[in-house]
Amino acid sequence: MNFWTSYEIQRGSWKGFGAGVGLFFTGEREGDLSNTFQLPSYFRTDAAIFYKRDRFRAALNFRNLFDIDYFEASDGPTGIFYGEPLTVQATISWQF
Repeated sequence: MNFWTSYEIQRGSWKGFGAGVGLFFTGEREGDLSNTFQLPSYFRTDAAIFYKRDRFRAALNFRNLFDIDYFEASDGPTGIFYGEPLTVQATISWQF
């Protein structure tokens, strides 16, 4: 289950600044096709801050904001994949 929302200031001296938050929940699930083990559930939070003006946009995105440990996927007992740690991505764009 996923939920993402954001808000951008529409007027005044802070016009164009905004922030967002995303909540991601994945329940307990089987780790292989034989159902021999389960991967635990997890709850991850992402966030963003941004500035938009005309065709310019700059943003900082934060994935796994609280740096939780979680298992993203599995292809069997010897192939369990951790989710990303706290990751920060900066972007600057110009729309044509």
